[in-house]
Amino acid sequence: MIGQDLGGRYEIISRIGGGGMALVYKAHDILLNRRVAVKVLRSQFVHDEEFIRRFRREAQSAASLSHPNVVSIYDVGQQDDIHYIVMEYIEGHNLNEIIQERAPLQTEEAVRIAQQICDALEHAHQNQIIHRDIKPHNILIGKNGRVKVTDFGIARAVTSATITQAGSVVGSVHYFSPEHAKGVSAGEQSDLYSLGVVLYQMLTGELPFHGESPISVALKHLQETFVEPRVVNPHIPQSVENIILRSMRKNPGERYTSAGEMLRDLETCLQPDRLNEPKLVFDNDAEADMDETRIMPAIGGALRDSQPSSGARPTPAGAGAAGAAGATGTAGAAPVQDEEPDEPSAAAQPKKKWVRPVVTVSVTLVIIALVFWGVRTVLAILDVPEVEVPYVVGQTEDEARKMLQDAGLRVEEPPVKEHRDDVENGIVFDQSKSNMRVKEGALIQLWVSLGPRMEEMPSFAESSYGDAVEALRALGVPEANIKKQEEHSDTNPGTVINQSPAAGEQFDPKKTNVTLTVSKGPATFKMPDLRGKTRSRRAASCRRSACG
Repeated sequence: MIGQDLGGRYEIISRIGGGGMALVYKAHDILLNRRVAVKVLRSQFVHDEEFIRRFRREAQSAASLSHPNVVSIYDVGQQDDIHYIVMEYIEGHNLNEIIQERAPLQTEEAVRIAQQICDALEHAHQNQIIHRDIKPHNILIGKNGRVKVTDFGIARAVTSATITQAGSVVGSVHYFSPEHAKGVSAGEQSDLYSLGVVLYQMLTGELPFHGESPISVALKHLQETFVEPRVVNPHIPQSVENIILRSMRKNPGERYTSAGEMLRDLETCLQPDRLNEPKLVFDNDAEADMDETRIMPAIGGALRDSQPSSGARPTPAGAGAAGAAGATGTAGAAPVQDEEPDEPSAAAQPKKKWVRPVVTVSVTLVIIALVFWGVRTVLAILDVPEVEVPYVVGQTEDEARKMLQDAGLRVEEPPVKEHRDDVENGIVFDQSKSNMRVKEGALIQLWVSLGPRMEEMPSFAESSYGDAVEALRALGVPEANIKKQEEHSDTNPGTVINQSPAAGEQFDPKKTNVTLTVSKGPATFKMPDLRGKTRSRRAASCRRSACG
């Protein structure tokens, strides 16, 4: 493809990327004299008429989008068996490269990127276009920091065709929504789930689900819960974690109702009054908690009936009858002796029924109270307050250390020191965390400038001027900073006889002006005519002519 002209207009310059469905080339638009990106469908799909029809229709639909965070589509065409889309060319990197290079990203940067992606999705959804393949590879970051979402048309066309024709799902399994993994119709909430995964990866440097195969990863999206972001990266504010938790709910009805709603949440999540808001809890989570197995104290059995049965106490009646039959004296005493043991037994029976349950419940409540008090005490000891990280870039190292210590933070030792041409020696030019809240006593890494890299001035004595200039340029001295002075001397013409800075001195090759004094050879003069003059007059003439 390199060097080929598509449509007699787009000259292919070089390949810049590609995926499972298409290859991407940098090209030159001859007609409008501008750089463009040309996405060419892979050859294995060019004979599938149904796929081609959907591909064209969806690509043309995506071309109707006009938004600063969406890669513009300029043209759709075909040349022989080559089907292509001409798009805006973005000078920069895709988000996947940025994540691989320096994740986890700062919270402010990740939220800013997510806001622009969400803004693009809101515009697309309002135009009835669902992306269905939101992932870092399809997010481009220009050199000016502008976020551009790409691959709208192809993502929609690929998904529709493959589901319809083969019953399979094509896409990036690590960013699938559960409904996408099941192969059912994926709507706006599916894009928001994928955006939640992208935000999770930006802030933690990890994906929420891993597996040995695409199928296993897809099943985890359907069945398993992921490690919460703040467990992986405790520096994430609770308000930002709440956005991830809501956007990645398995039930689409529990996610944001629209990209606009999610965008409004992203725009306010870093406000100071929201950073430590309560953790988001969903109703079905609460119901699940109520169904958990619990240990409850056992309370005593039911009270037995305290009344005697009809045949329990026959003795008094029998004793009365015996007395009536003629047992004198002792017969009347029998009921009294028989009833006296029953009176304390009747009083003691309620004590046996009530005391044990009351003691059991009381002891249980005391134990629960002690456990609760112990947990609260331990949490109070372990709960370290959070502090705001001051911005110390541009300060001297001592000033930066003092600002961080005053805020209750520590400087990670030793600070990283590097030569920087644009930063003076001893000035902080970067820090590991800024404009966020962290635990008191947290470590902050500082990057301190050593100033421009200094070089030792070599000696150019007896060197030719040309050799000296070449040596200086090899050290990085711009030619404009090399000054030449010429003086008469007995040294051969063109030879360096003096230099500034002197040999052995340290100097900044980028900024220091170097002066080379070069010999013009011995001074010359015009010989006067001495003929016919006395010796004294000849001497005077010579002195006037600088020959004496």
